[in-house]
Amino acid sequence: MKKLLLSLIVCPMSSVLADGNYKCEVPKAEMRPQMELQKKLKSEGWKVRMVQTLNGCYEVYGFDSNKKRVEAFFDPKTFQRLDVTQ
Repeated sequence: MKKLLLSLIVCPMSSVLADGNYKCEVPKAEMRPQMELQKKLKSEGWKVRMVQTLNGCYEVYGFDSNKKRVEAFFDPKTFQRLDVTQ
């Protein structure tokens, strides 16, 4: 039963590997501009220092709305934050 539950948790995260090697498979034509993500995050109270593309994902360095320093990865099509603990 534990193995089944673990597989149900791990499978949805297949595009993000647990060792921190993020990979987003979004065609370039479907990627939204980095500046659009930066504006979205700033409107949510983030202080964005840098946005770059790494393995097809957007990697953001800065401070979140709680003023906590973060390095976060986002899907370039949906801007959904990829949440995996390393």
